[in-house]
Amino acid sequence: APYRTVLCLGHIADPQGKKMSKSLGNIVVPWEVIQRHGADAFRWYYLTSKQPWDGYLFSTETVGESVRQFLLQLWNTYGFYVLYANANDVAEPGEPATELDRWAISRLNATIAEVRDRMEDYDATRAGHAIAAFVDELSNWYVRRSRRRFWDGDAAAFGTLRTCLVELTKLLAPFCPFVADAIFENLDGGAPSVHLCEFPQAGERDLGLETAMAVARETVRLGLAARGHGKLKVRQPLRAAVVVAAGEERTAIERLAATVREELNVKELRFVAEAGELGSYEVKPNYRSLGPRFGKQMPQAAAAVAALDPAHVAAALRDGGRVAISVDGHDHELGRDDLTLAMAPLEGYQLEREGSHAVALDLALDDELRREGLAREVVHAVQNARRTAGLQVEDRIELALGGDAELLAAARDHERYLVQETLALSVDYEAASGMEAAIDGRTLTVAVRRAAGRST
Repeated sequence: APYRTVLCLGHIADPQGKKMSKSLGNIVVPWEVIQRHGADAFRWYYLTSKQPWDGYLFSTETVGESVRQFLLQLWNTYGFYVLYANANDVAEPGEPATELDRWAISRLNATIAEVRDRMEDYDATRAGHAIAAFVDELSNWYVRRSRRRFWDGDAAAFGTLRTCLVELTKLLAPFCPFVADAIFENLDGGAPSVHLCEFPQAGERDLGLETAMAVARETVRLGLAARGHGKLKVRQPLRAAVVVAAGEERTAIERLAATVREELNVKELRFVAEAGELGSYEVKPNYRSLGPRFGKQMPQAAAAVAALDPAHVAAALRDGGRVAISVDGHDHELGRDDLTLAMAPLEGYQLEREGSHAVALDLALDDELRREGLAREVVHAVQNARRTAGLQVEDRIELALGGDAELLAAARDHERYLVQETLALSVDYEAASGMEAAIDGRTLTVAVRRAAGRST
C-alpha cells in the first residue's frame, strides 16, 4: 500500500564526516552528552540544527551551542519574570495595555500559527526555528523595551509576558519537555503537566502593528550601526536622527517615534524622502564586471564612469534603469552590476545605509548633551556598584559620590534621573572612599549602602 508520508533519518557522522564506529574510536556516548548539557539541549540540537534526513556531523560543542543560543535565553527571560514578579508581589497580571504588549501577543499568535503549520507538515526543524525567533524577539525587544514597566510593577507587562511564556511552554513541550514543564509548573499550574495541555491555537494578529514595529526595529538597527561606526556609546544622547522614509514607512516610524527615539537615544527624529539628501554619492566602476568587457580599454571606461553625474546614476539605478558611457566613440550601457555607488555623509553626520533604507545621526554635541551623557555614565557606574555589593533589585540605597568635579556636576544636574534609576533615597557628593570607576578619563568614587529597612 502507498505511504501517506515517509520520513528517512540520515546517518550521524563525526565532525570530519566519518561514520561513527567503535573500531574508529569516534563514537559519542549519549549519556555523557546528557550529563554535560542536559537531555533538552540534546533533543533541541537534533530537532532544530538541520533537517533530520540530511544527516548530522555531530559534536558535543554544537550541542552546547543549543544551550547558549536558545535555552539560556529562554531561561533568562523566564528568570527575569520571576525575579520582578516576586519583587513586586504581583498577584494578578493584567491584560495587554500598550502597543508593545499587543505586538508581543500578535507575534505570539504568528508563531503559534507557523509552528502548527510546520509540525503538521512533519517539519520540526523550521517549527523550532520559529520558536527560537520568537524567544529572541521576546527577550531582546519586548523585555528590554519594558524593563522600566517591570521595575514599576506594571500589571499589563507582567500579564503579557506571562501569557507569552506559558503559551511558549506548550509549543516547546515536544522539543524540550523538561524545561517546558518546569516553567509551566511555576507560572501556570492549571494542569498537572504542560504535556496534558492542548496544543495552542493561534488567535488574532495585528498585521499593521507587526509591520510598523518591523520598520521601527530596522530603523533602530541602522541607527545603532551608525553609532557603532561613529564610536559613540548609546548612553551619549544626540540631538537628532535623520531617517529616509516616505509614505507607509514614514507613517509606521511616526507611529512608534517614541520607541525609536528612546532606542537611539536622540532628542528628535527628522525625515527625508531620498537617501541622496543625507550626503553625496560617488560612483566607481566594478572592475570585476567591466574588466573582461573592456579589456585594454578599461582605463578609458573608468575615466568615463568617473565623469558621470553620481546623482543621476543613483536615480537611474534606483528605478531599475541603465546609464551610458562613451569609449572610443562607441556607446555602452551599464547596469547596477557594473557600477559601485558609495555615499559620503554630510559633514557632522554618521550615516548607515542598506538598500533604500538609511539613517544619519547628528554627531554635534553641546554642553547640555555632554552633561546628560556623563550623568548616564554615572548611573551605569552606580548600577555596577549595586551588583558588586550584592544588593537585590528592589533594595533602596543611600548613595555617596566623589571624584571628578564635572562628573559630580552632571550628577547634580540630573539628580532626579539618578535617584530614579538607582533607587537612591539620598545622594551625598562628598564620598571619600568606595568603588572607583573610570568615565572618559575621569575618576568617580561610588559608595552604596542598603537603606535600613527599606525596599520597594
